[in-house]
Amino acid sequence: MKKKLLSALLCVAMVASLVVGCGGSTEEAAPAEEATTEEAATEEAAPAAEGGYHFEIVSKGFQHAFWQAVYKGAEQKAAELGDTMNFVGPNSESDIADQVQMLNNAINAQPDAIGLAALDVNAALDAITAAQSAGIAIIGFDSGVPGAPEGSVLANAATDNYAAGQLAAEETYKLIGEKVEAGGVRIGVLSQDATGESLISRGTGFIDKMAELAAAAGKTVGVVGNDYFVNAFAGENAGDGAEVIIEVLVPSQVTAELSAIDAQTLLNKEDTICIYGSNSHSAEALVTADSNIGKLGDTVVGVGFDSGIAIMDAIRAGKLAGAITQAPVAMGEAVIELLHAVASGETVSDVDTGCQWYTAENIDDPEIAQNLYE
Repeated sequence: MKKKLLSALLCVAMVASLVVGCGGSTEEAAPAEEATTEEAATEEAAPAAEGGYHFEIVSKGFQHAFWQAVYKGAEQKAAELGDTMNFVGPNSESDIADQVQMLNNAINAQPDAIGLAALDVNAALDAITAAQSAGIAIIGFDSGVPGAPEGSVLANAATDNYAAGQLAAEETYKLIGEKVEAGGVRIGVLSQDATGESLISRGTGFIDKMAELAAAAGKTVGVVGNDYFVNAFAGENAGDGAEVIIEVLVPSQVTAELSAIDAQTLLNKEDTICIYGSNSHSAEALVTADSNIGKLGDTVVGVGFDSGIAIMDAIRAGKLAGAITQAPVAMGEAVIELLHAVASGETVSDVDTGCQWYTAENIDDPEIAQNLYE
């Protein structure tokens, strides 16, 4: 490409010198130079016309194994479609300013489209608006870009966290159903917070499905504990007097110590038959809390969400009965498919990238193992 451009410019110089030699003006050479510039632009755009698009992808992080799995899926799908990508992310999910700078760099690269998992949408608003003004489409992934300006984010590839919470309840009920149907039991739910959309959805999905299954068995259900989750429960709430109590605990601050104390509180209640940790933080706190109590895998069924070495070890050891994992490889593939579709002028919509229930029996299956991360 550079050789062609140099050759064309030399031709322009020769034409200009000939015109000057004949007593004319060098201004007459301008149209030939403009034509050369237009030719260069057309040639630069050729790969896109052949389907070889370039995408900039800005994730919430890059070092964590979850994001490495997303990267793996994106890389595989881009190669399959003949596209290229630049996948970046800050060192930690607290480095908001770094991510905003990465997004600005992505916009300046003028890609065919951008993939974005925003750490803080408000902090990224100016950059998102700039991308929209430049005509660069954005596809969200993971938690996406909630609250972005209308029309700036065309679709999102993410886990349906409410459905994932429901799956956790369905699989858990298979393990505790007989005790639930006998009544007089407590099911604990540990949530890192009651503000994040993903955690709220995972919690309410679990609570709603578990309550539905218990009610179908003829049992009254009471949701107690954290006010947000109590108020979000749409079913008939029988409170503390219910035959099946679902108790939700959320720490006042997000620390491992406070979450472990919540877990100990539930483990020490005589009627507790099961505890669900709705993310890696809460599930790990549950395992930690039980280290000096020893009820998990014996009188209390423990269930987690996500993976991580502590959760995977607990499942292998029988302390946790199982956990839900997201599908980060499939998420990466879906992001590229959506970006490719947008670049091709197609209409797109949100994609649920799915989740899986894993136990000691299937943890090493290739389909499961590729989505687990330490």
